[in-house]
Amino acid sequence: MIICGSRFAGAGLTLVAAAAIASSSLAAPCAFAELGDGHVSDIVDARSVRLSDGREIRLAGVEVPPPEQRAAAMDALGALLRDRDVVLRGDDDAPDRYGRQRAFAFVAGADQPAQSELLRQGAVLRGIDLPDRDCALSLAAAEAEARAEQRGLWKIGTVIKNAESPDDILTGVGLFTVVEGKVLSVRQTGTTTYLNFARSWTRGFAVIIPKRMMAVLEGAGIDVKSLANRQVRVRGWIEAHAGPRLELTQSAQIEILGGR
Repeated sequence: MIICGSRFAGAGLTLVAAAAIASSSLAAPCAFAELGDGHVSDIVDARSVRLSDGREIRLAGVEVPPPEQRAAAMDALGALLRDRDVVLRGDDDAPDRYGRQRAFAFVAGADQPAQSELLRQGAVLRGIDLPDRDCALSLAAAEAEARAEQRGLWKIGTVIKNAESPDDILTGVGLFTVVEGKVLSVRQTGTTTYLNFARSWTRGFAVIIPKRMMAVLEGAGIDVKSLANRQVRVRGWIEAHAGPRLELTQSAQIEILGGR
């Protein structure tokens, strides 16, 4: 969870506190245990590369941008890593269900992961698979820098979706999306809690919080009931019910903004 000031519409938001913490507390953010190394031979997509030994590496901590920006993101990733030697770092080298190894990729000799530079360029979006708070702060600060300077995908004013426009949000069903708006009410139904961003609970945008996430959010310093009438930014995969929904599975998905 990150608390910050807000300037709506996705341009000019800053994470001053996060940047200060990241720069002062970590000389090498996201420098987890070394998982091996390799030579990048090909770019698979906007967040994945293939090594010369055949391994596919899924870059941890970042997600692909909206479809119209993905070609530019692949170009940025290629310029950064193609034909380069990389050191892989992470907390687990087990492959995912697609056979990819999830890791932070450091160009040999660099003290910042490739993910930080991609975020700083505005090529990709900050993801939610962040196992370490300091790493999360560092990547959040890199994304905020690009947003403030309107670099890359942040030149487009529609990257952050307005919670008051559910039809627009629904165009991104199944896609990783960033949504910002004011929580109008916090409701519990059975074991599930909902953050409602519209008077119409069924048709408006809402965030789903399963019971198991309540303790996780509390541990991250988030009092869910206090979010009513607060400006928040959430990110994740959009689901379609009567209206658009986004389920919280990680505390890194939600940012409490400064405005009310």
